[in-house]
Amino acid sequence: MNLEPSFVYMVTNRPRGTLYLGVTVDLVRRVSEHKQGLGRSFTARYNLDKLVWFEAFGDIAIAIQRETSLKRWSRQWKIELIEKDNLSWRDLYEDLYPTSSSAET
Repeated sequence: MNLEPSFVYMVTNRPRGTLYLGVTVDLVRRVSEHKQGLGRSFTARYNLDKLVWFEAFGDIAIAIQRETSLKRWSRQWKIELIEKDNLSWRDLYEDLYPTSSSAET
């Protein structure tokens, strides 16, 4: 058992656009890499840089199990999962990495 915080996440290029599902132990860093076009060529090729959904886990093994399960889901089910909590497909990255102005208030 590895009790390291970990995340399953989905990024896209636009609402209801191409989806990429991944797992990471550092969500801020990983999404930043997507935004910079680093990492897998698939995400860079399709400009998948908007974080639209994520779940947090206390154990990387459980996060990997969840990712594996979600990868078997249909595209429509994934869209419904996103829209359950993020109907407007807002980029959630800013919520994870507050700007200096929001930290001052």
